Parts: sequence; structure tokens; C-alpha cells
Amino acid sequence: MRHRVAGKKLGRRTEHRLALYRNQVTALLAHESIMTTEAKAKEVRSLAEKMITLGKEGTLASRREALAFVTDKSVVDKLFTEIAPGYADRAGGYTRMLKLGPRAGDSAPMVRIELVK
Repeated sequence: MRHRVAGKKLGRRTEHRLALYRNQVTALLAHESIMTTEAKAKEVRSLAEKMITLGKEGTLASRREALAFVTDKSVVDKLFTEIAPGYADRAGGYTRMLKLGPRAGDSAPMVRIELVK
């Protein structure tokens, strides 16, 4: 039974999966839109929204917590100065997923995950 076990394994070891999540969240915050598979996007969505919530707090502790997860310091600066203030009056739902159809090589369902403006 998998009661209270959150998240998908995505066929990867723990270290690989966490590195994938960190890289995808960093890319999403840097470019404000990325194209990936639906399964990866569903996992990345919650992590990205947590980072934006940290950015909205704006404290030193939240900045350090974001720096521990996001792999690029300039992206954290962008998160705290540009992205998070835009969501000051929004109580969640900072991302949107748009279905793009199957990938040509293996028919994996592809989506574009982007930040809501």
C-alpha cells in the first residue's frame, strides 16, 4: 500500500529525480515557460509554486531556502525582485499547463508549463 506517499518516481533514482526537479524549476523561473512531459510538469508545478510563495515572503530565511533548491543565484534574485511581487495579491495558482499533444519519438504527452501573468 502506498498510503500518504506523495509524488511520482518517474523511473529514476532519488538523486536523479531531485536533480531533475531542481533543474526544471530553475528553468521555469528563468524562462517563465518550459516544454516537458505531463508527468514531469505535474511534479514541477507544486515545487515551483512553493518557490514563488517563498519569494512572496521576502525574508532572508525564505531567500536562503530558495537558494538551497534553485541552482542559479541570478534566478533567485529574479524570483524575489520580479516574479514574486507580481503575485502579491494572488493566493496560489501561479502556473498553467497547456497540453501540446504527443511527442513524436515515443508518444509521451507533452505540455507547456508557464507562469500565469
